[in-house]
Amino acid sequence: MAETKKDEASPLHVVVFPWLAFGHIIPFLELSEQLAKRGHFVTFVSAPRNLARLRPVVPEVRPRIRLAPLPLPRVEGIPAGAESTADVPPEKVELLKVAFDGLAAPFAAFLAGACAGVGTGEGHGRKPDWIVLDFAHHWLPPIADEHGVPCAAFFIFPAACVAFIGPKALNDAHPRSAAADFTVPPPWIPSPLSHLAYRGHEAEWVAGAWRPNASGVSDAARIWETTERCPLLVCRCSREVDGPLCALLGDLYGKPVLPSGLLAPHAAATRASSAAGADGRNDDDEETAGLMRWLDAQPGRSVLYVAFGSEAPLAPEHVRALALGLELAGVRFLWALRRPVGEQRPELPDGFEARARAAGRGLVRVGWVPQVRVLAHAAVGAFLTHAGWSSLVESFLFGHPLVMLPLFADQGLTARLMAARRVGLEVPWDGRAFGGEDVAATVRRVMVEEEGKALARNAREMQGVLWDTARQGRYIDELVEHLQRRRRREQDAPCT
Repeated sequence: MAETKKDEASPLHVVVFPWLAFGHIIPFLELSEQLAKRGHFVTFVSAPRNLARLRPVVPEVRPRIRLAPLPLPRVEGIPAGAESTADVPPEKVELLKVAFDGLAAPFAAFLAGACAGVGTGEGHGRKPDWIVLDFAHHWLPPIADEHGVPCAAFFIFPAACVAFIGPKALNDAHPRSAAADFTVPPPWIPSPLSHLAYRGHEAEWVAGAWRPNASGVSDAARIWETTERCPLLVCRCSREVDGPLCALLGDLYGKPVLPSGLLAPHAAATRASSAAGADGRNDDDEETAGLMRWLDAQPGRSVLYVAFGSEAPLAPEHVRALALGLELAGVRFLWALRRPVGEQRPELPDGFEARARAAGRGLVRVGWVPQVRVLAHAAVGAFLTHAGWSSLVESFLFGHPLVMLPLFADQGLTARLMAARRVGLEVPWDGRAFGGEDVAATVRRVMVEEEGKALARNAREMQGVLWDTARQGRYIDELVEHLQRRRRREQDAPCT
């Protein structure tokens, strides 16, 4: 018994390996830092350029997080140096999956080396106790099995999305393939959650994820195979936000599914909200410094921040409709507009930026924007977003109501959830397009009209949930306890 307690108290060594998208890499890094803050050791695996572009690891845990680069194989059709979804246009992401699958042999060699010194090392030198992997790693669990290392699949999106996907057995019993199949909840979703379904353009994207791509494997098949081979699933959710869906997941998948909490970037938010965060502007480039000065000059909670994440594809017609909507809404705005891969600048309507500057109420920044600092600024009063989960978590740290325009993947379901919680409103879509008038009307409902006051109150309640760091931390504590208990059962499996 004493030996068991000692082993459960000793530090874990966890290999963490996200998919090649920064929307995945950053939550995996947040999870890694939470593990390291509890004294555990993490080896964080990704392609070299992705690791080089990571934000700095929190200084207090830096010695316990080791970055391990795995060079990505070259695949015809992928630009040289492209290592993440941010480096390729949407239609080439499937080729990135081909390259990613080519990491199977290099990862096998890496893991064999990590296991070679079992019993002789400490910290990063000891055999990995767990591998935390992503949806795309269907080839990894068999490699880990050869070395007696258990795997945990970490889903970075809310419980509703994990439930909507469902395990292979349920999908075999209730097949889905056409876009229309995804516009209604699957039969295993409880009836009170009938709003959990995709809409037209979203459903078409999801149906595509059920079909094999250039890698020969569909995204759905990757998820099913990965989850079947992992003894533990982890979901970026919390009982306070996701409610009964957290408990439902274990029943659906027939194995432990643990919430990780929301993994909000509290350290970055604290810096951004403090005087020290303002002092950090000395390191800003000229454009960022100008952006922050512009915000300083605006009234409190008067600015709509507009951003669609690092990989959400905005078609030219979307850009034009958003520009028209922002003009018609008549509110102040700061638009962080992503530069399309291979292009210098998105095409905005003639005179749009000049008119916004002349009126003193709008600013467009093409390229990277320090999002957490912008959201923390007192001038920002609402967020027009694609409803990516990481962006929403960052926004709720500052209590902003939402204007939501989901584009693909899990974003539609997340937007339905947030609309049901009355923390924001969705822009209506008509088929494949949305209109500037609809953007303007939704923005005004959130920022100008009486309805927006209730949305803002609810968003501030969500802010309280995210800043309950003790409760959020308990999710990580429970996860660690599970990892340690399982390690004890796996110890007798030697490396080969």
